[in-house]
Amino acid sequence: MIKIEDVTYEYNSIGEEGQLRAIRNLSIDVKRGEFLVILGHNGSGKSTLAKLMNGLLIPTKGDIYVMGMNTKDENKIWNIREKAGMVFQNPDNQIVATIVEEDVAFGPENQGIPPAEIRKRVDEALRIVEMTEYKRHAPHLLSGGQKQRVAIAGILAMNPDCIIFDEPTAMLDPTGRIEVMNTIKKLNKVEEKTIVLITHYMDEAVEADRILVMEQGEIVMAGTPREIFKQVKKVKELGLDVPQVTELVYELRKEGIDIQEDILTVEELVRLL
Repeated sequence: MIKIEDVTYEYNSIGEEGQLRAIRNLSIDVKRGEFLVILGHNGSGKSTLAKLMNGLLIPTKGDIYVMGMNTKDENKIWNIREKAGMVFQNPDNQIVATIVEEDVAFGPENQGIPPAEIRKRVDEALRIVEMTEYKRHAPHLLSGGQKQRVAIAGILAMNPDCIIFDEPTAMLDPTGRIEVMNTIKKLNKVEEKTIVLITHYMDEAVEADRILVMEQGEIVMAGTPREIFKQVKKVKELGLDVPQVTELVYELRKEGIDIQEDILTVEELVRLL
């Protein structure tokens, strides 16, 4: 789906000579249909990587291909953004219309899709994110989680193959987070969309097929959620948390209790105990 080959990205430093290197010689493949989570503390390069995948930023060095199209090719950039949509942290920055269904229609209208097809796409996108009953509501009257689902519907209406989420639940309350994560899992498992999720929440990361951990613009850990989170000490040294239940198991093992170390959910631990 996305191929990243030896990519470096540098920001021009403000008030200083030289440049700030956010991504360093990075090579990653994102497989079609994969649910990939990217972790890392603030400043590790996660959001920069997300914008590079979507063509919002262009590599200083190296190449990124989205379904075979190089993001450096200016003639392909709109095709790339149609194939790899992006949902940002704050839904208010992404909602442009005063009525929900009009906002969802905004993307397809800009693509030049015929009106009848737009109507069909809007209805389908709202159905998938379970916001059909709110289609004539004003977005500013919705909850944070509902707004984020409208933002996701707006991307879905453009029919992307991959959706990149840059901390989409960071500004939401627990209920809103659950709503949005249920939508993301549905997009991956039912709608078969490739998902790239950047998050600070470890309980969201356990849903992934694969996790990449970033530090100073590089990938320092890679593997399944079980492979990553059983390395509790290393994850904490990188300034990250682990799921609460995984930390409990870690503390029990330190006390000499012989228990499986790669536990990710409360249900798993209850069964073991």
